[in-house]
Amino acid sequence: MPFFILLCGVQFEKVIGQKETREQLIQMVQHNRLSHALLFLGKEGTGALPMALAFSQYVVCEKINGKSKNTAEPSLFGEPLAEQLQPVSTKDSCGVCSACIKASQMIHPDIHFSYPVISKKSGDKPISTDFITEWREFISLNPYGNAFDWLQFIGAENKQGNITSEECNDITRKISLKSFESGYKILIIWMPEYLTKNGNKLLKLIEEPPPDTLFLLVAENEDLVLPTILSRTQLVKIPSLTVLEVESALELRSGVAVEKAQQVAALSSGNYREALLLLQHLEDDWQAMLREWLNMISRKNYAGQVKWIDEMSKQGREKQKQFLKYFTHLLEQAVRLSVDANLAGSFSIADNERDFALRLNKLCNVNQQEAIVQELDKASYYIERNANGKMLFHALSIKLYHIISNNSLILMN
Repeated sequence: MPFFILLCGVQFEKVIGQKETREQLIQMVQHNRLSHALLFLGKEGTGALPMALAFSQYVVCEKINGKSKNTAEPSLFGEPLAEQLQPVSTKDSCGVCSACIKASQMIHPDIHFSYPVISKKSGDKPISTDFITEWREFISLNPYGNAFDWLQFIGAENKQGNITSEECNDITRKISLKSFESGYKILIIWMPEYLTKNGNKLLKLIEEPPPDTLFLLVAENEDLVLPTILSRTQLVKIPSLTVLEVESALELRSGVAVEKAQQVAALSSGNYREALLLLQHLEDDWQAMLREWLNMISRKNYAGQVKWIDEMSKQGREKQKQFLKYFTHLLEQAVRLSVDANLAGSFSIADNERDFALRLNKLCNVNQQEAIVQELDKASYYIERNANGKMLFHALSIKLYHIISNNSLILMN
């Protein structure tokens, strides 16, 4: 996918934002308050998985857990003391020891992974290990991806992902083994929402694991995780990113220009994956498309609406969703302006967007704008569920006409 980014290592410093969560996890380790099962709970694009990966590397780091062979004593082989690795801050893994290098490449023998998989052929009973090569590549390229991205990456198409019963048996087998190097055995379960009833096989293991075993569950939707598993884990909340954090990450990681980064960050709702998707459609002139649509609705230009809808229906689902999201963004700005017109000069948005938002306030009042936002949210929901594009935008056009018909000032350049 074109929005992939390369994850260079999995240290805390590579995770976007989340400073308070990082401090919380470090304090757990340093004060020996580490639970044997943690649930990293964060919405899509917040970085819950990168945080779990960084934490697992922190736990096995030789400098952090005291297993480094480099100490203040002279080397047995006579190297000068100055040439040995120097002590590092305990606020992050060192990134250079053998354990860190293996963890960053996802080949550390004491860090195991479990995630949704698909059957490669009929009657197949897949486990996560069958897809470990694809998993390493996916995470290296797209650490902020979601389950849909992963399943498409492994060619699922219309197949449903699952963490199978066989996978649960394999987890039990892995955890029963002694640690090879670090002293800890770590299992990262990504998207435990896919465990369903199979997860009951792991209840006893999570509740009473072998010594020095650490479970890290990474989830997006708490309501879809088995309650019996939730009750056995310590919750670590991963909050949404701020607009500034997304903006900075786009500039530093993807080399996006400041103005474009500001625009995308404002639309992303604290979701870095969404921000990367938005970059793909950044050159689309959504404002012109929106102006054309609203003008035709207000003027009752039915032939023009049919042509516009036909063109929009040919676009992919993601582009349709981004267009509706952009419309919602402008309506939100319009509401802010209508609440306090004195703020018009202080918005951190482009001048043309501010001008368009002011024109929206002339087209409809706050109550009408809120009604439009509700309809846009419904439309986005149906698009995600493969609704017919033509039917959806025809229905949406009719609803918008009825909402704004009492105040139909044409939006002109």
